[in-house]
Amino acid sequence: MKELDPLLHSQLRLAVMSILMNVDEADFVYLKDKTKATAGNLSVQLEKLSEANYIILTKGFVGKKPRTTCRVTDTGRQAFEKYVEDIKVLLNL
Repeated sequence: MKELDPLLHSQLRLAVMSILMNVDEADFVYLKDKTKATAGNLSVQLEKLSEANYIILTKGFVGKKPRTTCRVTDTGRQAFEKYVEDIKVLLNL
């Protein structure tokens, strides 16, 4: 049986990557709203994706409020596309 990427096999990380594959970038608040994740859990999962070079996190400020934006990297895009293909093989699609 084909081994699925364990980093993407997590429900929240897969949801984040699915969102990021369809936008240029997304901020933390948007991802939190779309995934219904807690801030703490989302933060941890974003860090894991960043450490794997699947996403780039950019931290800054808008006025006095902190703002974190996320973008998928080429590595992340390739990993996601491979994951989708592996799922298709697993499901005989």
